[in-house]
Amino acid sequence: MKDTQTLETIKSSATVTERISGSEAIIKCLIAEGVDVLYGYPGGAIMPVYDELFKYQDRIHHVLTRHEQGAAHAAQGYARISGRVGVAMATSGPGATNLITGIADAQIDSTPLVCITGQVPSHLLGSDAFQETDIVGISTPVTKWNHQVTDASEIPEVIAKAFYIAKSGRPGPVLIDITKNAQFGELDFKYEKCTGVRSYIPVPKTNPETLKAAADIINGAKKPMIVWGQGIILSEAEEELKAVIEKAGIPSAWTIMGASAIPTAHPLNVGMVGMHGNYAPNVLTNQCDVLIAIGMRFDDRVTGDLKTYAKQAKIIHFEIDPAEVDKNVKTDVAVLGDAKASLKALLPLLKKNTHDNWLQEFKKLYDIEFEKVIKHDISPSKEGLTMGEVLKEINRHSKGDAAIVSDVGQHQMIACRYSEFNKTKSNITSGGLGTMGFALPAAMGAKMAEPERDVVAIIGDGGFQMNIQELGTIFQTQIPVKIVVLNNEFLGMVRQWQQLFFDKRYASTEMTNPDFVTIAKGYHLEAQKVTKREELADAVKAMMASDKAYFLEVCVEKEDNVFPMIPSGASVSDIRLS
Repeated sequence: MKDTQTLETIKSSATVTERISGSEAIIKCLIAEGVDVLYGYPGGAIMPVYDELFKYQDRIHHVLTRHEQGAAHAAQGYARISGRVGVAMATSGPGATNLITGIADAQIDSTPLVCITGQVPSHLLGSDAFQETDIVGISTPVTKWNHQVTDASEIPEVIAKAFYIAKSGRPGPVLIDITKNAQFGELDFKYEKCTGVRSYIPVPKTNPETLKAAADIINGAKKPMIVWGQGIILSEAEEELKAVIEKAGIPSAWTIMGASAIPTAHPLNVGMVGMHGNYAPNVLTNQCDVLIAIGMRFDDRVTGDLKTYAKQAKIIHFEIDPAEVDKNVKTDVAVLGDAKASLKALLPLLKKNTHDNWLQEFKKLYDIEFEKVIKHDISPSKEGLTMGEVLKEINRHSKGDAAIVSDVGQHQMIACRYSEFNKTKSNITSGGLGTMGFALPAAMGAKMAEPERDVVAIIGDGGFQMNIQELGTIFQTQIPVKIVVLNNEFLGMVRQWQQLFFDKRYASTEMTNPDFVTIAKGYHLEAQKVTKREELADAVKAMMASDKAYFLEVCVEKEDNVFPMIPSGASVSDIRLS
């Protein structure tokens, strides 16, 4: 019904012209694009837009974050779980620059955002006016597209183009900088959605010959392996991937950005690749005869040393962005196009097959990893609590249906390794940029986009304090997100590297933390602290049962390490279990 109403609104506004201000035009454009939630922070250069937004409170819910970085990350969380474009807004100068980290994060993780910033009046541009920064210049390296609007008449066309570019093809962030005189100026308003941009080809055409070549190689493989990434989720190709995996009988692994596209329990899901991924898929990357990469970009945290990465294998790369093909790993066959369409076309070309002996190799290595690592993480016998057993307890209550939003560090790797996922779009994390402070605001956005789902933020004590002020947004907006801080009183991942590679010189990584529970209660949130194993089950049960925002601090062992681990620059087959 909502989509129908939106289409009717667009059709109507495209044929009816009215004289309105640039500020009102911005709000009407957002409504026409179906925006119902907007994250932001007001200030002088964006104040005319906020004045108009006040009049449309029944149409767009504005969430006042406590920092513009929080607004960008909240918009990311909203986009990642919903598949829609997230929207953030800020004033000029420091307000605009505070968005940059979130924009850069969205760029490398292919998240569709539209960020709107206010700017000083046109006649003051370049004069170093109060709160003037060249945000277009600053954001150019980390946006898919950006544009400065200096005249009100430009607003509808530019906003329509922004939403089209952000969502089409390989998604990404777009920034629109709007001068104050353009906000006050008037225009004859009508809105038409953008359906194309000259010279911009969001989805390359798939060559049937490359599809057939890929199918021939896969059909002849003895030890094939799939590695899928977030491209599967972005193209909504989960069912197509599952059909290909099952028909061809191929063991399949995932990057952290691809997690949850296929249920954790699927028999052909062999785990996570990468620096802290599972033992079997990392080791067997260098033993497979065909490696099929789908919607992933061969990031260095996945490949390790490129000189030794899968040199024995034929490489097939399914990819929407031509710039990613042969950038890091030389392919034998590159299939350009949208993953959903490409896999659908591939399926009838594949022979029904099984690779039972090959799959058994993954199971043997999993058993080794379980004995040396996994059982000690999730069912420890030592006195101190582990991060893994906290995730195990959350899984028990969520039954794999929760969305897990993790920050960056040891807890992120543990969350990705041990969370159970039944549904797609359930693993929301900062992958490429590795942004500490991501999880708390991103969880807010995710929960607002999918209010019926449990959303659990898994955060370290370091990252939590980078955007701790967003507890105020959670309280004011009454967002019932569940917040778990795994407190080891260290910047844990940096400390692990210092232990393993810098002779235990713990330079500036030990944390002297405040009383987190008291802070949470100061924001009127339900809060609890766990220090003993016998307290954990009841605490997690209480958190998961609550219909309000809930803060849970769990004190875990200070110097636990995350294994397996591929040392930086090492071969994936040199993965360490201890």
